[in-house]
Amino acid sequence: MATENSARTRPATRQKRTDILEAAVEIFGNKGSTNGTLADVAEQVGMTHAGVLHHFGSKQKLLLEVLAYRDQADVAELDEKHIPGGPELFLHLVRTAFANERRPGIVQAYTVLSNESVTDDHPARGFFEERYTTLRREVSEAFRELCRQEGVIEPDTVAAASASILAVMDGLQLQWLLHPDVVGLGEASEFAIRAIVNSVLHPAPELETYVREARQ
Repeated sequence: MATENSARTRPATRQKRTDILEAAVEIFGNKGSTNGTLADVAEQVGMTHAGVLHHFGSKQKLLLEVLAYRDQADVAELDEKHIPGGPELFLHLVRTAFANERRPGIVQAYTVLSNESVTDDHPARGFFEERYTTLRREVSEAFRELCRQEGVIEPDTVAAASASILAVMDGLQLQWLLHPDVVGLGEASEFAIRAIVNSVLHPAPELETYVREARQ
């Protein structure tokens, strides 16, 4: 009988956790991780503070679960449920930008928390340090694979291009949140990624000259 009861409660428990995560996305997105409290989250879902702690243990753990929840949303529509590698990665980044236009709450929470993470002792700092390290490596590997497919000798701009793609995508999210009627997140992200990829594969001779002179 106990097993049957547990089986019946699992879906309800999963739904309650999802409700808490979605409330936390909204609270942390609107107030930040410092001003947004577990009491705010609890009130949003009609629970007690202790009830939220029962599901997540602490505010720090809930914060990290919110970030993981955001990453799960990025791959929700993929068959393999993980970010693709190689040149397909660039297409995935573009698709993600267009998908983010339909989920402003998650984008807002991510933008707020990523910016807060540079402060001392922020609980999400380690998450973002690891995230950017991993993404730079994956984008660099995608560039190398693309260069091999295109018969291009790998240029020394791959590392800078990889960091630039991530910076442009996150920066465009901020602009889009501030001016959604002016900046098209998907369109602008696609343009930027295409431009950076093309500059790696087919660098403009005049730009190469300018860069060399600027470095002297």
